[in-house]
Amino acid sequence: MKTTIKNLENIDKPREKLKKLGVDALKDYELMAILLGSGVKGKDVITLSKEIIKLFKSDFENISLETLLQIHGLGTAKACQIVSAISLSKRYLIKNQNIKITNSNDVFEELKPYKNKQQEHFLTLYLDGANHLIETKVITIGTLNQSLVHPREVFSYAIEKRCASIIVAHNHPSGILKPSSEDINVTKRLKESGKILGIELLDHVIFTKDGFYSFQEEGVL
Repeated sequence: MKTTIKNLENIDKPREKLKKLGVDALKDYELMAILLGSGVKGKDVITLSKEIIKLFKSDFENISLETLLQIHGLGTAKACQIVSAISLSKRYLIKNQNIKITNSNDVFEELKPYKNKQQEHFLTLYLDGANHLIETKVITIGTLNQSLVHPREVFSYAIEKRCASIIVAHNHPSGILKPSSEDINVTKRLKESGKILGIELLDHVIFTKDGFYSFQEEGVL
């Protein structure tokens, strides 16, 4: 029989503890236990929660559905719950941080969660008139080319949110920072599209886990 929070002794019930003492009194694994609600066959909710928190502590930046599913017994439904909770929290944290992007290093810091990705991720940072970050969105995943990165996909959100400018970026899993001819062509196309729309392309940043290349700083943009 699966052990749920309801089956635990009162002193060990995370929900009861939260009600009596407040959320700050709970350990990380207890918060996770509340989120999960129950364990899985052969593993109670507390044991399962501790395994998940151990994974968080080892590499939280790269937590994904795939990495969570490596935990023995954790099914897709519970893994999706966790990933969704993380993503939702990150979105609201970003909005409340009022981040201002002033240079390419700020872009690199913002995109650190993507630095170890094994596939290329093409992202867009959407900015207001004071260069405050409105949102960061993944546009495409895969080898960069002009057909994959269409200006429509990049600028549609910028138009919707009345953004003043954007910065695009993508990672190079190879670790090589030099832009390819395709990188340069995509940048030119987006810059021209931005001029027509009145939304300035401020920079294109290529990054790896160790550093970055800025089109704007290198005078290529």
